[in-house]
Amino acid sequence: MLLFVGLGNPGAKYAQNRHNIGFMALDRIAADHGFGPWKSKFQGQIAEGNLAGEKVLLLKPETFMNRSGQSVGEAMRFYKLGPEDVIVFHDELDLAPGKLRVKQGGGHAGHNGLRSIHQHVGETYGRVRLGIGHPGHKDRVAGYVLQDFAKADAEWLDDLMRGISDGAPRLAAGENDRFLNAVSQRTAPPRSSKSTPKPAAKDQSPVPETPAAGSQTAPVEDSRTPLQKLMDKFR
Repeated sequence: MLLFVGLGNPGAKYAQNRHNIGFMALDRIAADHGFGPWKSKFQGQIAEGNLAGEKVLLLKPETFMNRSGQSVGEAMRFYKLGPEDVIVFHDELDLAPGKLRVKQGGGHAGHNGLRSIHQHVGETYGRVRLGIGHPGHKDRVAGYVLQDFAKADAEWLDDLMRGISDGAPRLAAGENDRFLNAVSQRTAPPRSSKSTPKPAAKDQSPVPETPAAGSQTAPVEDSRTPLQKLMDKFR
């Protein structure tokens, strides 16, 4: 079994916040892949399903962001899972909006949700880092992540969610490169190469006729009289 964890804050007030992009990713996976209904358990909301033949539990902690580790730790203990069985989807300030990276282990970089998970289960779990961009100054971070996504973000956000859902089975199968490729197909699709090459310009200059290979020029018949031939001979 795998545990996919989406980070965010519970309640309608926070539903469209940048900080809740982890919740959004799990909601899309659950809807597209036929997961069961969301149920209250482990101080959060859970949904069960299968991806690539692997049983997957989706968990959205409802402990608020800075206590996410309580919910994650409880679920892991119940199912006897290790950090290697856990993948956390979270917002990432250090990535441009719409960018995504996969990482195994490492620090929490000041992210309160990751900090809490570190405290409860260690740091070797997997992460899917979802870029939301940076407001430009650290003093503006708290307000920025707790603001709703702007209307201008709707297109790339939808593409990113679609890509995550498309690639979710590959992520569950441990095929990170194929997961990233599925996301890229949505967020940066290949450009069309159907342009028709222009026909080469025709040379309008006249082309001299040449005799066909092996052909001979017909001899010109001599129509002079014998007397004319004799006179021409002595000229």
